[in-house]
Amino acid sequence: MNIPRTSFPRVVIIGGGFAGVALAKKLSKQEVQVVLLDKHNYHTFQPLLYQVSTGGLEPDSIAYPIRKILKDFPNFYFRLASVEEIDTTTNQVKTNIGDLKFDYLVVASGSTTNFFGNSEIEKHSMAMKTIPQSLNLRSLILENFEDALLTSDLNERNALMNFVIVGGGPTGVELAGALAEIKKGILPKDYPDLDTRLAQIHIIQSGNCILKGMSANASQKAEDFLEKLGVNIWKNVRVTNYDGKTVTTNTDLTFQAATVVWAAGVKGATIKGLDAEDFVTRGNRIEVNEFSQVKGFEHIFAIGDIAAMVTKNHPEGFPMMAQPAIQQGDQLGDNLLRIIEEKPMQPFEYTDKGAMATIGRNKAVVDLKYWKFQGVFAWFVWMFVHLFFLIGFRNRMVVFVNWVYNYVRFDREARLIIRPFKSNHKV
Repeated sequence: MNIPRTSFPRVVIIGGGFAGVALAKKLSKQEVQVVLLDKHNYHTFQPLLYQVSTGGLEPDSIAYPIRKILKDFPNFYFRLASVEEIDTTTNQVKTNIGDLKFDYLVVASGSTTNFFGNSEIEKHSMAMKTIPQSLNLRSLILENFEDALLTSDLNERNALMNFVIVGGGPTGVELAGALAEIKKGILPKDYPDLDTRLAQIHIIQSGNCILKGMSANASQKAEDFLEKLGVNIWKNVRVTNYDGKTVTTNTDLTFQAATVVWAAGVKGATIKGLDAEDFVTRGNRIEVNEFSQVKGFEHIFAIGDIAAMVTKNHPEGFPMMAQPAIQQGDQLGDNLLRIIEEKPMQPFEYTDKGAMATIGRNKAVVDLKYWKFQGVFAWFVWMFVHLFFLIGFRNRMVVFVNWVYNYVRFDREARLIIRPFKSNHKV
């Protein structure tokens, strides 16, 4: 990998997500050598992926080059690589571009979509965890409407215009709200020769409420907002299969749809070498202690979505969201410096900064520790928070300008089929 060996301890970080970047920033300008490995050369702001999928933003608005984030940091190295295995015996990371020894290893590989072993659903439905997946979904949505123009079969046309979102968490709710806005304000103008009123948007939730992790009031308000937008919400229904045409459930309900988005769960993206039952717990996450150390090791750590730090209040680990990842990365940076200085580590303490979700234009729900509110003000708070956490001044300005333009013009100009999905999918 052409990384020089120095007298400084080498910290290898796998993953350039929220946790990995937060840790790298914390270790910047310290007497350590930091090597960050990722299969992409950019950091993705995942909370806004749904806006890429629905044409509200271009992908470069929510992506930022990892090298640019850390360009002024001495002793920092980035390598574009796919990690294939972790050799805990020789303290080496094995990748597609070579092997690398480490003094300290931090696994921040994030999560992937969890299809719960259903290969048919995995084959035919769409995930939305990465920018390429979001672009695929955007292309599929637009291609389906183009195909709906060409068919004379009414049932096929309706299926091409129907959307089924499996999972009523923040991703599913925000995507459904965006699709409902498109149906209302954009599709009639783009496809005047189609009766787009027949398009249906469904959320299928296996539990008895949407936005399960939020307050009951937020859940109910979100449901009210979605129903006013024309979204159909099916609770206590579990999807059992999807063959590319028909969605079957554990009830007598079936749905004909050419677009099914799977937002029903995620699992840890484990790596060979730390994927055995000794290390992995529920959700395919690596079990760690209060210092983020992997069980059985003092020099190997895991943070972010991949890590399951079990506490009294979080028996399954902290939520797989940005805030726990950022805070764990920041805390581990302090602890690594404490280890090097031969000082005792400090246990991780999570500060819950609340949760929020937006449901289309002028509608959002926000749960803070001491204050819960919904509606227009919540929508402005949601926008401010997301702009604040975006990396890079340009990205903040581009997203802000896009939001203002989309709001004033009621438009989404990024509805482009840049990379056709259907033709690529057949290859």
